[in-house]
Amino acid sequence: MGKVGFIGLGIMGRPMAKNLAKAGYEVIVFDVVRDCVADAEAGGCTGCGSIKEVAESCDMIVTMLPNSPHVKAVVLGEDGIIDYAKEGTLVVDMSSIAPEASKEMYEALGARGIRMIDAPVSGGEPKAIDGSLAIMVGGSEEDFNRAKPLFDIMGSSAVLVGDIGSGNTCKLVNQVIVALNIAAVSEGMMLAKRAGTDPEKVFEAIKGGLAGSTVMNAKVPMMLEGNFKPGFRIGLHIKDLNNALDTAAVAGSPLILTAEVMQMMQTLRADGEDTSDHSAIAKYYEKVAGTVLAE
Repeated sequence: MGKVGFIGLGIMGRPMAKNLAKAGYEVIVFDVVRDCVADAEAGGCTGCGSIKEVAESCDMIVTMLPNSPHVKAVVLGEDGIIDYAKEGTLVVDMSSIAPEASKEMYEALGARGIRMIDAPVSGGEPKAIDGSLAIMVGGSEEDFNRAKPLFDIMGSSAVLVGDIGSGNTCKLVNQVIVALNIAAVSEGMMLAKRAGTDPEKVFEAIKGGLAGSTVMNAKVPMMLEGNFKPGFRIGLHIKDLNNALDTAAVAGSPLILTAEVMQMMQTLRADGEDTSDHSAIAKYYEKVAGTVLAE
């Protein structure tokens, strides 16, 4: 099935790379954290010691990194992909970053004859593990089709949204809606609690109606158990909302509610909740109301 490079083996990247290896690809992996490389090797990948080794040996390279500066360092930095990739190589950046950063890298790589698409994902660690991520893609149809066999292994859906950067714009829209949904659910569940009605029974009563959502089904049980073990960390959601607010400023688009939820998340960060799941927005309401949902 051929060789694929994979750079960035964090919570999401590791299972994604392992799924490609399980499907029969020879997956050449690199990460600055050696333990992550070892774990990927245990899942059938082949570890190497540098970006150079990945870029020189693969004509398709997936990157899955925390934010724009990390991706730019790997792609355009000293000893980055741009220095060693062959002409015609396709870089598939699956990180969630600023759309403008995707466009900048696309232009720089294109000047060297290297292709790129942005393909951020939604679904968190569980869907990365079971290969059912939703993948949002920006780039040419030709490059999308070239990467589609990989997307079919890592995700349950992959949609070409538009030109380069469109995938990350789509992801920012997703993250805005998810953040506001979690805040709305938290606010509603706190109302039930403070009004003396069992939030768990309220959840059971409304989840099949118009208020029901994937967010509600995934996050309310965590809130009611007081379980904020991260699937997607507050700190990462703050990063995404920062990118959304920056993008909105350039586009002249109002993000009024997003700015409010960002302040909630920043308060949680100040309280030491940076690595908690984003369902911990409920803890902001607990703090303000002086009431714990899980009581």
